[in-house]
Amino acid sequence: MRTSRTDLCRPHPRPAGADPDRPVASRARARRFARGMFGGGLSAAVPLAGLLFILALPGTAPVEALDAAIRTPVAEKSYRSAKDALRTGMREYNAGDKEGAARALEYAAGQGHALALWKLGRMYADGDGVPHDDLKAFEYFSRIADDSSDDGPDAPNSGVVASAFTALGSYFLDGIKGTYVRANPERAYDMFNYAASYFGDPNAQYNLARLYLEGTGVEADARQAARWFNLAAEKGHRPAQALLGDLLVNGLGGVPVQRPRGLMWLSLARQGAEGRKDDWIVALYEKNWAAANEDDRALAQSEVQTSGIGRRRR
Repeated sequence: MRTSRTDLCRPHPRPAGADPDRPVASRARARRFARGMFGGGLSAAVPLAGLLFILALPGTAPVEALDAAIRTPVAEKSYRSAKDALRTGMREYNAGDKEGAARALEYAAGQGHALALWKLGRMYADGDGVPHDDLKAFEYFSRIADDSSDDGPDAPNSGVVASAFTALGSYFLDGIKGTYVRANPERAYDMFNYAASYFGDPNAQYNLARLYLEGTGVEADARQAARWFNLAAEKGHRPAQALLGDLLVNGLGGVPVQRPRGLMWLSLARQGAEGRKDDWIVALYEKNWAAANEDDRALAQSEVQTSGIGRRRR
């Protein structure tokens, strides 16, 4: 039975938190979990009415490998296939023709192409070439989640699917003002937990750790937060590295103090910091580094040199 827009935003029973060391046991279990979260599906619950469109992008792995723009009616004969439309859309987007890109991407999205749906959703979320519209973005991401319950973590579109669940988690966390999407921290936990456990998505792992750290949608547990931060940090996720470092340096919430290790994570986060958006990382690093003794600093610098931790931009 399909859910309605109202059902979509009601609290659903939250599954037990997954152990970071033991993700989701099987693809079948994951399918049941995804379908349970959406009550059997989202496509009927979130019809895309009127003129929806967009063109979106990101930048590095997994969330940062996608893109999209605005829609106008498209004649099907314009494209040989959804893949052809996607290629055309990306070519036109990169050339600066976002309106043309949108037409192509909308055609591909209409054929259920997950990457086109993602790009359109990101563009509406970011206001990139189209008016900012979180509800339209939410509906595009919902279509991906609804259509992809059979996709495993090794599927070609797994990064797109994981990113869609993560985006939905962010929307459920705060809700979308003036729409049927209400704030529902428990559903946000479900989205992040699924993407983090089953797909190993670092952005979802980071967001899940934040929920555990703050006690939002789940009982506060700093140790669980540290474990999820660690999984994301090892993949080069800067904010996760910074917050994990702070937890380890200060032993917050019962996390065992490991000052050199914590300073190492803070140093890695500081090395990758870029622009004003990462000012808080720089400030957190400087505060903890200034309070550390010389021995801890030396050990931290040695660990940085030998860590081999990825430094992909997040």
